[in-house]
Amino acid sequence: MSTAILTGSPVPGSSIEGDLRSLGFDVRTASDAGDAEALLAAVPGDQRVAVVDARFVGHEHALRLGLTDPRFPLGAIPGAVTAQPAGRQALTRAMARENSASAGTAHGGALASARSSVEDVDSLADRVVAALDADGADVHRPELGSLVAEVPADPQARNEARQAVAAVDDEAVRLKSAVKARDGFFTTYCISPYSRYIARWCARRGLTPNQVTTASLITALIAAACAATGTRGGFVAAGVLLIASFVLDCTDGQLARYSLQYSTLGAWLDATFDRAKEYAYYAGLALGAARGGDDVWALALGAMVLQTCRHVVDFSFNEANHDATANTSPTAALSDKLDSVGWTVWVRRMIVLPIGERWAMIAVLTAATTPRITFYTLLVGCAFAATYTTAGRVLRSLTRKARRTDRAAQALADLADSGPLTELLVRTLPVGIRIPAPLSAVAGVLLLVLAASLDGPGFSLLLAAVLYVLLSADALLRPLKGALDWLVPPLFRAGEYCTVLVLAAKADVNGALPAAFGLVAAVAYHHYDTVYRIRGNAGAPPAWLVRAIGGQDGRTLLVVVLAVLLTASQFTVALTVLAVVVALVVLLESIRFWVAAHRAGAPSVHDEGEPA
Repeated sequence: MSTAILTGSPVPGSSIEGDLRSLGFDVRTASDAGDAEALLAAVPGDQRVAVVDARFVGHEHALRLGLTDPRFPLGAIPGAVTAQPAGRQALTRAMARENSASAGTAHGGALASARSSVEDVDSLADRVVAALDADGADVHRPELGSLVAEVPADPQARNEARQAVAAVDDEAVRLKSAVKARDGFFTTYCISPYSRYIARWCARRGLTPNQVTTASLITALIAAACAATGTRGGFVAAGVLLIASFVLDCTDGQLARYSLQYSTLGAWLDATFDRAKEYAYYAGLALGAARGGDDVWALALGAMVLQTCRHVVDFSFNEANHDATANTSPTAALSDKLDSVGWTVWVRRMIVLPIGERWAMIAVLTAATTPRITFYTLLVGCAFAATYTTAGRVLRSLTRKARRTDRAAQALADLADSGPLTELLVRTLPVGIRIPAPLSAVAGVLLLVLAASLDGPGFSLLLAAVLYVLLSADALLRPLKGALDWLVPPLFRAGEYCTVLVLAAKADVNGALPAAFGLVAAVAYHHYDTVYRIRGNAGAPPAWLVRAIGGQDGRTLLVVVLAVLLTASQFTVALTVLAVVVALVVLLESIRFWVAAHRAGAPSVHDEGEPA
């Protein structure tokens, strides 16, 4: 239960108390500032508390945005301020300071200059917000747009404010704001116009975003099972269900924005399930093709590798520039200029093949063609998108004048996923004349993948794997603060995943490529989990986990050794066992961490991010 403390003179006919109760607040009334401070102290420390001026006039959704968003410890709109437990101490201190200051003046003390939207209104809530600002507290002030939130000074101003409230349909504003501000063309014009109403329907029936996210996952898994039948009817059903899954995927985020139901666990589920749905569908297509006598496992694994590497490019670039200083670039300026021309915005969003366009393409091709054509088209489209986005980010990095921070360097090091071998080599190798980190990574990846492709299992491949580990360590000898050092994690992903793909294809036995698909999926989950922990400010996975699964260097070397020492059939069994072990370890630790973080009250998040 949350508590709202009404302050100031009550207004006959005001709906403020009813609005606060409808938002889940237990409403208490304070006779003066001293009484408000006493009531504030009486509210349990683990509850949200709000201080609201009784003269407030505005939309209920303005109050919802200002007082119920779980992502921010402190929030305010004109005439109202709120604090979650994490911001409670700051609010209590500001209230005490305001009361202490007001005791010596007739008009509210030194901070009484804080006014709401009408200049001559003295509002305790606004004075407390001014005190919070003076203390340097981070107070969230939501964008209200056309919504009204003010404390009128007199009956005429109150009447005008009520007319302004009546002139704006806050439910329409709420529905519109439920849609992600920046999204792909297909999502914006083909899904969101009706999925927002599904989100409202879910909200009115008490459904949570996590329940809708789970429904989306189940729908996608059923779609994958339909594709695995290998029949035309199954492929058509799979395409329809994949689109239905995407509609639900959009709905869960819109439901979270509509009802402000944000959580750390929900953000993790949404991001994780998106990857699980897509890659499970790839596996379903490959199984369906195999039933028809066509082996496309290599294409399915290639699509997963390419898509995962694309995501790591996005994550690494964003983390490298998350808090970079002097972040300027002529390329970025050109991009902003192009965005000012309406049609170029949509073209540029479509050619990167975001999740909406990508899933729509996969669904249509599944229903109308074959799995092989679907994967060929997907690989070509994703390769073009990856080339376009990576080239643009390389140009931005080369032309911007930015100084990378220690936080960015640490995030890139965590994304690199280096194991005990690299840790040992970094401590023992001399720095000397160091090759730039991206060049070391590129050299190691090319050497390893070419050796696997041209020579296959043998001494030359084993030597290439050892050199790959040495070059991986060389890339991390110094902090990753160079202009292009954000390329190191995606290069490591490409090296590890492509090695597994090539060696499984070289084995040329039934089950090798599906086993490789499972191993890459398990490792990719670990890499995505690392990203989401960093994005949620939870830090990288524990060191013991990275050491237990070997790091990217240790796993790559192990796979090469297994390929060299074992027969093709034995290698397939070894890949399967390795996939199961890695999956169990990373899944159990990931689930333990996120559930524990949720139960411990981790700060709520809702990452709009890029359309993935």
